[in-house]
Amino acid sequence: MSISTAAGVFDAIAAGPSDGRPVLLLHGFPQTGLAWQGQIAALAAEGYRVVAPDQRGYSPGVRPERAEDYRISLLVADVVAIADELGWSTFDLVGHDWGGAVAWWTASAHPGRVSTLTVVSTPHPDALAEALRTDDDQRARSRYMIDWRETPATEQRMLADDAGLLRSLYAEKVPRASADAYVRHLSRPGALTAALNWYRSGRPDGTIDVIEVPTLYVWSTGDTAFGPVPARETGRWVEGPYRFEVLPDLSHWIPEEAPETLNRLLLEHLRVHGTRNHRAPLTVEKTGSD
Repeated sequence: MSISTAAGVFDAIAAGPSDGRPVLLLHGFPQTGLAWQGQIAALAAEGYRVVAPDQRGYSPGVRPERAEDYRISLLVADVVAIADELGWSTFDLVGHDWGGAVAWWTASAHPGRVSTLTVVSTPHPDALAEALRTDDDQRARSRYMIDWRETPATEQRMLADDAGLLRSLYAEKVPRASADAYVRHLSRPGALTAALNWYRSGRPDGTIDVIEVPTLYVWSTGDTAFGPVPARETGRWVEGPYRFEVLPDLSHWIPEEAPETLNRLLLEHLRVHGTRNHRAPLTVEKTGSD
């Protein structure tokens, strides 16, 4: 499906009944909405209306060239614009990796719109910032972010030798067919630069508050990007109902490596907090067909 907003046209995967409880899924780097295929199927089977957009830069119709056009405030505005176009007054929000960061910021800025929050892998931004100041382990894990700000050297390195470096990021934990699809998508002109611009956009243009909405945070002990210190400290920045789930021996790629485990946790979270701020969509979907 296509979702038209003032920023441009987002490509998205959609499933489930049009009048089902709305769930928005935000992918991370270097992936697309396809990363959520296991969750999309499970949620739709339970009667939820699920939409997983290719976010700014990943959708060709929303691919500005300047790095500053990937600031966090604009990424949050995209989430709200997508929800508005879908006619969703409130929605459940789920994010992984960079999509998790956007989800934290959206829940902070628009608590009245977000019924529940589920974040996979990515700690609360303030927990991560504090760990980067105080924890040598997290600083070492995050060093790649500095390296990836180089341009165009990073793109050339990642795509060389049949995108060998890009493929290596999935650590053989993402299904081969999905990894191939991501590589094809990001090998198109301008796509990888746009995705890397999320890292090159500069510091967040604002401050994030504590989270008031019911929150599920899922972290895995084998995550190479986010260590135990910011993961365990994330709860300090959540004032609403909070559940922290640690998955042993799994990698960063939880949605695809352990879809059944994540689906169980996500569905439990949605059921427990099934009535908060939830109302039916304002209108029947008006942005295209699946």
